[in-house]
Amino acid sequence: MNDIPRLKPLDSAVVPRFSAIATFMRTPAVEITPTLDVALVGVPFDLGTTFRAGSRHGPAQIREMSRLIRQVNPTNGIAPFRICNVGDVGDAPVNPLDLMGSIDSITAFFERIHAAGAAPISAGGDHTVTYPILRGIAKDGPIGLIHFDAHADTLDELLGNRVNHATPFRRAVEENLIDPKRVVQIGLRGTRYGDDDIRYGQDVGMRVITMDDYEAMGRAKVIDEIRRVVGDRPAYVTFDIDGLDPVFAIGTGVPEPGGLSMRDSQVIIRSLAGMNIVGGDVCEVAPPLDPTGHTALNAANLMFEILCVTADAIQRRKRRT
Repeated sequence: MNDIPRLKPLDSAVVPRFSAIATFMRTPAVEITPTLDVALVGVPFDLGTTFRAGSRHGPAQIREMSRLIRQVNPTNGIAPFRICNVGDVGDAPVNPLDLMGSIDSITAFFERIHAAGAAPISAGGDHTVTYPILRGIAKDGPIGLIHFDAHADTLDELLGNRVNHATPFRRAVEENLIDPKRVVQIGLRGTRYGDDDIRYGQDVGMRVITMDDYEAMGRAKVIDEIRRVVGDRPAYVTFDIDGLDPVFAIGTGVPEPGGLSMRDSQVIIRSLAGMNIVGGDVCEVAPPLDPTGHTALNAANLMFEILCVTADAIQRRKRRT
């Protein structure tokens, strides 16, 4: 690593936050190359949205609000930009008139990132995008999944369509991209279409923790359960912003009252330090529904938390080689 040019974000103590072109967390805009440890990616796609659209604009607003992110995690001390080469590789290509064509082009973009040896941390886009991301990076067999959401996203189809933001994790199981017995879903709640909305996940072995379960178990036991189920093999973190209570994230297509707090979400993600995290995403931020940027600011902070535990995992893997 000594011969590889170090990528450094702009220091907000030196360059004011309001200046310079917005990139994720003020990191350099870079190409996908083997010198990159972590690729920060936008996926401006919302053709899988079935109600309130607008998450195609999420990456741009999250980039803008991520100007507020500094460089060191206040709890675990992880400084991701110090221990890894982190850069913004831009947006995955999409065609707003072609859902399946966009799925294929997003998959190909993440295949390039994976082939370069970088871990992706992405901003969606609706939650459909996790499906092509997993298609692009789960090349060595199914991986584990830590999934924060108000909804299970395991329907077989919705409105006669099988690829949308309500179906990605069913498709991912069918294509052997994730191991359902190493999947934890956290925060499920809200009214359902029918009696079997979350049954598929339970039937195939996912650990489903509803908000009712979360309150009964308490945060510490949920953290223990995540570590037990996922273990020490590769795992991916996906955070639908509607996993948060709407008081923290009104700018999303399907807000559900009674959700996770921002504080609990930060603590849980921080607890993943030491696990074998290989990437993650934050999805479903719809700026037209929250022009204040509050939702996007929280999304940027969640991306930073995922970045920290991913960078920590990369550093530990390097030490072993």
